[in-house]
Amino acid sequence: MSQTSTTIPAPKIRETLQRLSGNIAKVIRGKDEVIDDVLICLIAGGHVLLEDLPGLGKTTLAYCLARSIDCDFSRVQFTSDLLPSDVLGVSIYDEQMREFVFKRGPIFANIVLADEINRATPKTQSALLEVMDRGKVSVDGATYIVGTPFIVFATQNPVDYEGTFPLPESQMDRFLMRLQMGYPDRQHELEILQSDQSRRSYDSLSIEPVVTEKEILEIQDYVPQVFIEDSLFDYMLKFVSATRTESEFEAGVSTRGALALKVTAQARALLSGRAFMIPEDISAAVKPVFTHRLALRRQTADPLEERRAVEGILTKLIDSIPLPV
Repeated sequence: MSQTSTTIPAPKIRETLQRLSGNIAKVIRGKDEVIDDVLICLIAGGHVLLEDLPGLGKTTLAYCLARSIDCDFSRVQFTSDLLPSDVLGVSIYDEQMREFVFKRGPIFANIVLADEINRATPKTQSALLEVMDRGKVSVDGATYIVGTPFIVFATQNPVDYEGTFPLPESQMDRFLMRLQMGYPDRQHELEILQSDQSRRSYDSLSIEPVVTEKEILEIQDYVPQVFIEDSLFDYMLKFVSATRTESEFEAGVSTRGALALKVTAQARALLSGRAFMIPEDISAAVKPVFTHRLALRRQTADPLEERRAVEGILTKLIDSIPLPV
């Protein structure tokens, strides 16, 4: 029997996620909204793409998340000479066993940091498509399951930087959200400079786990059970339809994107301590879920400028679509 919203321990879930976000915020100062969005991706079972300038804490955020959960963490530095087998693993002939043995790659972890993912060639980027979509790796005719929970935490620098390869649409569609860190405000940057952590590398930070893998998996099981009133389904579809009829977009959001909006809004409701969805859960999820799935009909030379233009159009759509009665 499937669970209903009345059986979801929403206050307890909120307390667990607040404990997790508070632990991360001890290191990542002044970025509570970004941390919340990352946690939404985590409990929704999605993947996150952090796109911003170097040195703003993207890698540190991923590391703090992994250490706060006390789960398996691996980091892959993507470069132009990285091969798919460097990420997924490779079969090696074992002389003693007289057979090929699969040596698992760094993708077999709970939280995988794909650092500067757009520095790898399209061939290596595409190696992540199956595992991000199905949580499985196929090598030499055999299929291997990665661990749970599983999230690919990818970072990329702006694509106009030298030596980068823009992610294809099929790859972008595998990410639940695309986020930005942005510069910290003056007060929080002053705190970073004054702290002793400013002299350490990210993997030397002392972060104690505050949440278990089991707790995260339990919360993930509750996300699809968040109650959605019928009028909210229509509200979601209005946003999806609006992207398909907007003349400035080359194409609208796919059905996969519509499902991503739904699960993100459900996860946002749980993060807020509710077992039911409200319209604000949907409208708040539109930009982080839709922006990387849309392209302008008249593309600009600067990808960052195009992203801002897409976000501007989505803001107008959010303001123009009335709340459900």
